[in-house]
Amino acid sequence: MKTIAQLLKKKGGNVWTIGADESVYTALERMAERNIGALVVMDGSKLAGIFSERDYARKCVIRGLSSYKTLVSAIMVSRVIYVKPEESVEDALALMTEKHIRHLPVLDSEELVGIVSIGDLVYALIEEQQILIDQLVNYING
Repeated sequence: MKTIAQLLKKKGGNVWTIGADESVYTALERMAERNIGALVVMDGSKLAGIFSERDYARKCVIRGLSSYKTLVSAIMVSRVIYVKPEESVEDALALMTEKHIRHLPVLDSEELVGIVSIGDLVYALIEEQQILIDQLVNYING
């Protein structure tokens, strides 16, 4: 069973962040430049929240707010669900499914060490299952 730490080692620990006092427009630009769906919101070195495309659509566009004038802090999710590096990919995927979220920051003793998306987790599970299938086929074929 693969852990989040193993997934991050393969994927890399790049985490794109933004300050809570920056504009939603700046956040959207940053996400578009990096082709990502969420940014971790930081207050100095401390995790303050998470901002996603979903937050923008549901809390900014629908309410008619200006992305130039609205601060990330106004629409970010501040009660962030996260995982620890030692947790399994399967447990993280179950958590994301249960909470209906697509991105999970990874914290190690309150330090941000990475972020995983639902796509990262599904890919890791498929890869792990393919290895198991190959081993079983080799065993059967002797």
